[in-house]
Amino acid sequence: MEIIDTIYNEIIGFLGISKAWEILQEGNYSAFKTFDGIVSLIYPIIPLLLILEFILGLIYKKPDTKVYKVNFLIYLFNRFVGRFIAIAMVTLCIGLFQKYAPFQTKMTWYWFIYGYIIWEFAHFLYHYWGHKVRLLWCLHSTHHAAENMNLSVTYAHFFLEAPYADTIRTTVCILLGVQPELLFLIMFVDGTYGAFIHVGENMIKDARFGPLNNFMLTPSHHRVHHAKNPLYMDTNFCNLLNIWDRVFGTYQEEKEEIKIEYGITREMDSGNFLNVYFGEFIALFKDIMKAPRIKDKLLYIVMPPGWSHTGNHKTSKVIRTAFLNKNYNVVEQIK
Repeated sequence: MEIIDTIYNEIIGFLGISKAWEILQEGNYSAFKTFDGIVSLIYPIIPLLLILEFILGLIYKKPDTKVYKVNFLIYLFNRFVGRFIAIAMVTLCIGLFQKYAPFQTKMTWYWFIYGYIIWEFAHFLYHYWGHKVRLLWCLHSTHHAAENMNLSVTYAHFFLEAPYADTIRTTVCILLGVQPELLFLIMFVDGTYGAFIHVGENMIKDARFGPLNNFMLTPSHHRVHHAKNPLYMDTNFCNLLNIWDRVFGTYQEEKEEIKIEYGITREMDSGNFLNVYFGEFIALFKDIMKAPRIKDKLLYIVMPPGWSHTGNHKTSKVIRTAFLNKNYNVVEQIK
């Protein structure tokens, strides 16, 4: 019975309906008008959309079962290995850095806007470094391994990525005055939308969202981010507002004439859990071992993926620049 209860609780936890179910059992329906009640209704949206997306994939005969299977295994592994680490890091950063903030925000709409812009900047930093520092890419690559886009990709992360990400984001926000209560609200909104932007074409074919595409980061933008096409590589690092991508020159819209190819450039089996989860660490270790000098070994850890001690670099910047130089018409289109 204990095993059945554990499985039941994990299913309820995954679906995010525990709080709503508790309110329904108590019969206190007015609780749904409170903040906690509203949150309890929002939490299940992404898991339920994931289930619907998978069903639609089966109907359209595009199940991509190996992607769902591996991402589900990653979710289970992370539940047991790293479920409390990220929370601990957030708490630690708040305690360490809040006293150094020059001012403190309040729970008002204008401070919420300020806090969200700061959060997006912090998210940009974590995400950018996750693509530009080889060791950090080893943590982040698990999220990019899938060869198609669907909501299950939301759960595909190396267990140490969340602690690293939340350490960067929380530290920046706290030092710039975002008070913890406001920060947690922003985390909830951003986490919910950040899951939604992984919605696949089985559910939403054209995800540009009309005029919203001009200032929001839409699922279309995030599909570009997950692409390995030369034009699309290492672009669109933001999560909801694409302001910082525009500021730092990493903004890229989806082009109808360039079909998105998902995944990473390393040859791999996206249906193999070990390859998806540890493959980049193994590749990094091999590069370190073959480097002749200590300096080169250390550079492999901190330089971008594709950097080589031989000088034959295949970084995303090199590949994208070569593509743009070869396709001048594309350069003109993206200006």
